[in-house]
Parts: sequence; C-alpha cells; structure tokens
Amino acid sequence: MAEKIRVLIVDDIAETRENIKRLLQFDASLELIGAARSGKEAIEMSQQLKPDVVIMDINMPDIDGITATELIRKKVPFTQIVILSVQSDSSYMRRALQAGARDFLTKPPMIDELNSAVKRAGILAQDERAKNILPFTTGSTQQSTPIQGSGQAGKIIVIYSPKGGTGCTTIATNLAIALHSEESRTVLVDASLQFGDLAVFLNEQVKNSIIDLTMRADELDSDVVEEVLIKNNSTGLRLLPAPPKPEMADQVTGEQLSKTLQFLQKIYAYVVVDTASYLTEVVQSALDVADLIILITTQDIPSIKSCSSFLALADSSGIKRERIMFIMNRFDKRIAISPERIGESLRQEVKIAIPFEERIVPLSINRGVPFIIDNKSHPIGKSILSLAGIVREKIAALESGEQIPAKK
Repeated sequence: MAEKIRVLIVDDIAETRENIKRLLQFDASLELIGAARSGKEAIEMSQQLKPDVVIMDINMPDIDGITATELIRKKVPFTQIVILSVQSDSSYMRRALQAGARDFLTKPPMIDELNSAVKRAGILAQDERAKNILPFTTGSTQQSTPIQGSGQAGKIIVIYSPKGGTGCTTIATNLAIALHSEESRTVLVDASLQFGDLAVFLNEQVKNSIIDLTMRADELDSDVVEEVLIKNNSTGLRLLPAPPKPEMADQVTGEQLSKTLQFLQKIYAYVVVDTASYLTEVVQSALDVADLIILITTQDIPSIKSCSSFLALADSSGIKRERIMFIMNRFDKRIAISPERIGESLRQEVKIAIPFEERIVPLSINRGVPFIIDNKSHPIGKSILSLAGIVREKIAALESGEQIPAKK
C-alpha cells in the first residue's frame, strides 16, 4: 500500500510503549507518529495527529482505555482502535468492541498477531477517511449497498426444527446455494452459536464470526459487513460463521442478532439463518424477524411431536402460520408415516419431502462440498431446487402483499 498506516501508541508504562515500538518499527508500511501515557493524552493527540490506528491499553490511571476509545471514535471517526490488555476475559472484549474498538489482543501480543491487527485496522481507517463515512458514530447516516433488483428489502429465511438431528444445517446450506445468484445474492448465517457447523459444511476456516458483527449491531455499515463475511469461492455464497468456541455464544444477545439480520437484508436478497433446536433468546429473536420460517420434521414420532408443540406455541405467541413453511427431511417411502398424514394431523401442510439419501449426504458433509453442487439431477438435488422454487414463490407473494400477514 502506497500510503503508510499512521500509528499512535497509548500505554501508561514506558517499557510497554517501547516494546510495542520495537515490534512495529521494522514494518515499512507502518509509521509510528507518537506515544501517549494516559487516556486523556491519547484523546488530545488523536485529535491533533489524526492517526489511522491507535494501539490502546485498557488500564490507565486517569481515563481508562475503553472510555478513551469511545471518545476518540466520536471525535475522529475514521481512526481505528486496537485494544491491548492483560485481561483476556470476554466481558472486557465485549465492552471494548461495543465502545468501537476494531480489535482486542491479549498482552503481550505476538509480533505477527499485532502487525496483522494494525494493518487490518489501518486499511479500514484509510478507506473510511477516503470515503468520508462515519460507521461508528451514534446517529450518523449509514451507507449500505442495496440488494440488486427492485429495491425491495431482502428476505430473512430461518431454518428451524425443535428436534435436534433433523438436518437443519444440511437444508440451510444447500438451500442457500440454490437461492444464490448474481441477481439474488445470498448470505448464510450460523445462529447455532454453541456448536454451529456451517463453516465445516462449506470447508471454510473461521477467521471472523458472527460476534464481529453483533457486537456492532447498532453501528454497522456495508464495508464492515463485507470485510467480516467469508466468501465461499466454489459457490460465491457469503457466510457468517458461529463463534469458534462454545463458551463465546453468550456474547451474542437476541437483540444484537435481530439488528444484524435486519441490516444484512438491506444488502442481500436472501438471508438464510441456521438455528439451534432449543428456543433460546437468540433463536426466538431470529424467528421474530423472519419473513419465512422453514420448519423441519422427519418421520419419527419424537420429531413430529416436537413440531406439533412448536406450532401450538407459534399459534399462542402470534407467529402466523402463513409465515411457516413445513417440510419433511429424510423421507423414506418404506415408512408408513406420510407427509400427507402429518400435515392433516398438525393442520399444517407439508410443502415438500426431501428424500432419504444414505450415501450422497454424508459424503458431501465429510468433503465439505454441499451435495447441490454436484447432484442437481439426483432426486435429492431436485428436491432442494424445488424447495428453492417454493421459497421464491412465497417471497414473491410477500413482496406483492398477497394476503400474507405482517411479521409478529
């Protein structure tokens, strides 16, 4: 990059400031423009020097690093903050990111880790400065890339089953690929926060996760979204993975998720959301904002019973049945329980039955290559394409206002 990334170091300990300087001084793309000894001094120097990146300590005697971060982001909006802290507690990370920090590293950082974080933040700062956008300023006007087409907002499609092991992730992944095209860009969101597997199903390494967006749910912009999402090269699909560790799931609230999904629908034609089977606050928030809920059952009695309970709960909580598309996965003609019988019993038509396939599906999961890519002409591939067609018809009805009740 032709323009150097201008860096300000903030730490109340002189030795730490010097150590950070030594870690960065041999990188020709970085320019160290100053060092501050306190939060107050950091705010003043940021206003004067307007750095691209501030490397900020949390614990300081006057103004702590999180408060300083928030004030700097308000006064110099394009400046990005990389927090350094001896505290690795998730609550510190949450507070730092909510204040507007770009990254959070534990002291002492590895040289590659620090350099990478500073460069990522610096590139974003220079882009924002050039575009004169204010992505983290409360009340600022957000610039987003509208979905292609008629200017309609995209649609949120939540894949859900109250019984685990029914194939929600398989359906979500293959349906998202079937819906995706240049004209109808699709993003796949893993809201099964503790044990989400969408990245595995697409053979992707988790570099960023849903936390990188939900922590900034009130201050999102399209550039940050595109930077965080993973692009699957074989399909062009965008992926927002679950957190890399189960214990990080509690960093996402239901309100944050719903705001993130609603922002994504400003950019993408389809937002396909995979969920866990338990009705947590996060899952309920996804169901509340969904334009369409794809409810999945299999032919076994526990799965049917669970779906019956969910439909009763939906009726009592105001989720209209018109928003629910009921489907059967792993349909085996040899089993006497038919989609028609289930639909009559639960007073909810089974729209489509995805056939049982004991070889193709496990192989595709283990390879990390969704079966719809190589098996479009196979019965299971055709069923997913049919499902995508039914979804498009339902979405068209939503857009035209054909007696589809509003969301709850």
